[in-house]
Amino acid sequence: MSRRRLGYLLKHANLRLTELTGPALEPYEIDGREFGVLSVLRTPEPLSQLEAAQRLGIDRTTMVALLDGLERKKLVGRRPHPADRRKNMVELTGHGREVLEAATRAVGVAEEEFLAGLPEEDRRLFRDLLDRLV
Repeated sequence: MSRRRLGYLLKHANLRLTELTGPALEPYEIDGREFGVLSVLRTPEPLSQLEAAQRLGIDRTTMVALLDGLERKKLVGRRPHPADRRKNMVELTGHGREVLEAATRAVGVAEEEFLAGLPEEDRRLFRDLLDRLV
C-alpha cells in the first residue's frame, strides 16, 4: 500500500507538523523558513551568508531573499567580512534573539502536540532515528 511508503509518510508527517508550527510562529511574524535561518544564525560568532546557506542546504539567491526580509524585520544585521569585503557576515540582532527565543518555545509546544500520540520513549526514539538518518 502506498500509504506505507517512506516518502508518503515523511511528506505527510511534514505537512502535519507544518500545520502546527505555522500558526505557532504567526505571533512572531515569521514563517518556518525564516525560523530555520534564525536558528542557524544562533551561533557565538557571526556566519557568512554563504555559510548560513550551506548549513540550511539552500542556494545563495534564496538566502539573500530570506535575509533581506529578516533584515527589514530588524531580526538580523549584515556587515562586511573583516578580511574579505566581498563577503557579508550575518548575525541576529537583539530583537532577533528575543523573537527566536520565544518562537523556539512556541515551536517546541507545536512539536510536542505533533508527537502527543506517542509515548515519551517513542518520541525520543523517533527524534534519535531521524537525527541518525539526517
